[in-house]
Amino acid sequence: QVQLVESGGGLVQAGGSLRLSCAASGLTFSRYGMGWFRQAPGKEREFVAAISWSGGRTYREDSVKGRFIVSRDNAKNTVALQMNSLNFEDTAVYYCAAVASSGLIRDPDRYTYWGQGTQVTVSS
Repeated sequence: QVQLVESGGGLVQAGGSLRLSCAASGLTFSRYGMGWFRQAPGKEREFVAAISWSGGRTYREDSVKGRFIVSRDNAKNTVALQMNSLNFEDTAVYYCAAVASSGLIRDPDRYTYWGQGTQVTVSS
């Protein structure tokens, strides 16, 4: 079956960096667009970034532009989210998700497969 497994979360001080990784199995990875979402306590899940099948196109939410970079390695079936200049508002559970589309999809309801999430906590 399809599995998406996130890793790399943890506790970091404000201004620091973390690199999240998502390993995919059970699907033809290069035929899926990938997205990163996050959910903070008491808030709805929100879009963070998306990357196209080939990795040639990316889209990031305004709040993370200039700080977060999304990338993928289709040979290794992984997608990564490099997070720099972290601040308290970035504290959330981060999820990767897969959608059978060539587009850059912001709507979480369009995604078919989800990981279990990894906690990112930024201390002030």
